[in-house]
Amino acid sequence: MVGLGPGDAALTAPLASRALAEAHAVAGYSTYLDLVPAQLLEGKRIISTGMMGEVERCSMAIEEALSGRDTVVVSGGDAGVYGMAGLVLELLEVRGLLDTVSCEVVPGIPALTGAAALLGAPLTHDFACVSLSDLLTPWELIEKRLEAAASADFVLVLYNPRSRRRSGLLARAFEIIQGHRGPQTPVGMVRQAWREGQSVRVSTLTEADPEAADMLTIVVVGNSQTRLAGGRMLTPRGYAQKYGMG
Repeated sequence: MVGLGPGDAALTAPLASRALAEAHAVAGYSTYLDLVPAQLLEGKRIISTGMMGEVERCSMAIEEALSGRDTVVVSGGDAGVYGMAGLVLELLEVRGLLDTVSCEVVPGIPALTGAAALLGAPLTHDFACVSLSDLLTPWELIEKRLEAAASADFVLVLYNPRSRRRSGLLARAFEIIQGHRGPQTPVGMVRQAWREGQSVRVSTLTEADPEAADMLTIVVVGNSQTRLAGGRMLTPRGYAQKYGMG
């Protein structure tokens, strides 16, 4: 299981590139396969499915591995952060193959750190990450996690903030967070981080527009100490207080 990083091939880890180069078969969601340099896919069996085809795709990859072919399952970002590493292990567990199929998780740069780097330094203190997708998780549980994380003053990273079918979830998430944060709390929205068409916008919790987000957007909401510094989000770790800076 390989994480490709946020999008730019330069941000794919060397170990991930080596795994791709040595593989006989590569499985992935079509959008992520498009991020793999063409030379790393030449002459290989490609297993590609669209959205909602995760189980079928990973099952086919396991069959390839059982046939003796080195097989890579790619994910965007990191394979272990909302990626396919968990599903592959689940499938191997269900089929009783955990001791039969040798597998390895190769880490990648997750989208949240790719987005954070473009926003400045919003994650230099404790943070929580919540996916707003209710396809596999009940919305009631997502709200409970948002409420808990917001009340504990974590910086919040929101994945899958909005789609055509789930157009109101980010607005509801902002309502929950506003119950625990001031109106001037910085909010960053990064779309297509480190990919063609990248956009970065920073606003306040009051001004943040849920309509500006989609499934390709990462949303970062600061904690009570996060501020703007030169147009970038800054969440201080506490050095200024400890060492009397400034």
